[in-house]
Amino acid sequence: MFNKVLIANRGEIAIRAMRACRELGVRTVAVYSEADKNALFAKYADEAYLIGPAPSSQSYLNMERILDVAEKTGSEAIHPGYGFLSENHVFASECEKAGVVFIGPPGNVIKKMGSKIEARKTMSKAGVPVVPGTENAISDVDEAAEVAEDIGYPVIIKASAGGGGIGMKIVHSREEFANAIVSIQSVAKSAFGDPTVFIEKYLDEPRHIEFQLLADRYGNTVHCNERECSIQRRHQKLIEEAPSPIITEEMRELMGSAAVKGAKSIGYENAGTMEFLYSKGQFYFLEMNTRLQVEHTITELITGLDLAKKQLYIAAGEELAYSQEDIPLRGWAIECRINAEDPLNDFAPSPGKIRRYRSSGGPGVRVDSGVHMGYTISPYYDSMISKLSVWAPTRIEAIHRMDRALYEYVVVGVTTNIPFHKAVIRHEQFRKGNLTTHFIEDNDIIRDVERVVREDSEKGATLASALDNKPTKVAAVTAAVESYIHAAKNQSNNTE
Repeated sequence: MFNKVLIANRGEIAIRAMRACRELGVRTVAVYSEADKNALFAKYADEAYLIGPAPSSQSYLNMERILDVAEKTGSEAIHPGYGFLSENHVFASECEKAGVVFIGPPGNVIKKMGSKIEARKTMSKAGVPVVPGTENAISDVDEAAEVAEDIGYPVIIKASAGGGGIGMKIVHSREEFANAIVSIQSVAKSAFGDPTVFIEKYLDEPRHIEFQLLADRYGNTVHCNERECSIQRRHQKLIEEAPSPIITEEMRELMGSAAVKGAKSIGYENAGTMEFLYSKGQFYFLEMNTRLQVEHTITELITGLDLAKKQLYIAAGEELAYSQEDIPLRGWAIECRINAEDPLNDFAPSPGKIRRYRSSGGPGVRVDSGVHMGYTISPYYDSMISKLSVWAPTRIEAIHRMDRALYEYVVVGVTTNIPFHKAVIRHEQFRKGNLTTHFIEDNDIIRDVERVVREDSEKGATLASALDNKPTKVAAVTAAVESYIHAAKNQSNNTE
């Protein structure tokens, strides 16, 4: 095992990796930007070093500075977390050149899976089903339009280098096609430096199902069951659960085997996730995430595996101690991403200072967070406050437990999406397991948020008051709730 690991990330995922290291007796090195000098993760590490100004391009994406710190501190390995440099094949290769272990797959594997077009070709060659679409990048709009006609509308245009839900557009007719191509090419060029796009058939009532994978350098590969990630806004996940309510044991074996086969075909190593679209009994390869996922927590809850530790063991050269038959599936887990954002304002970020904070607790509740009372949500980074996860023996018990955990969560000072999560968790169709990637729109969830805020306002103010018994603080909470409801009314009137 390593003696010292540098964590090239921030927030809750940095703390998650550091916790795994601490339990293994491995010392940790944090790197932080000027905006994060007082952040919890920087204080938690054994050593911490400033690497640049707040913008990520000058700090968390600065490969040279990070590798300099690794050399200076004698770090033997770098854990990239998720986001930032975690799926950057150049960084993985530079780590290798510097003699530092990159805790993830080799750079050439990351590169192969980083291009959605190449990933589709690779998985198709390996025998993994892919969504009907163009085999190569779109170079001629008229020719691509003919392909779209053959596939049948609606189709979805995607940026080949895209990720995080950016660079995707659904097209319903030929009249929209040419403008949509130009629009996504522009977004792709701006966001990823690569204007390459392709098209796929847009599936009817799609569900987003993904399989967690673990693979060592000796060719051993297993899946750790599936997660359902269909509750999304703008193709970005908000609620995940494991297992999926629609996947049978037979389908789990079929999809899991396809995921393992696909990973083996590219010589995959470490933790990764094979993502599929599932529609009407059929599944299709979507993409592969060559890193630890945000939602790895719920896989840990249903299997008992510590995926962050497994990453470290694999990167240190140890062989997987599990065969596929050894991977358990017990109970049900749900994760809600608690973000500082306003669901009544198109989920706009809500940066600011957290004035009052109390996370949920009790039986079966897990909170992964890097914030605290007095913490400032920065406009420079993702607005995540925490990942709230619960486990219970059955799905309905997990739903009730999550409802209770959301009821307990108190955040004052920034607007959060907690009311949104409550609206989804309490919705009849969610409880029935009737999920698709357009669940929010199909069930008009946003209209339920005002009602949820009103119903919970009194109890929310009471819970917040427990953090400070000054009447002015309770009044402030009440005023904030009334302001939120007023905003909801305005938003509702504007959309009618």
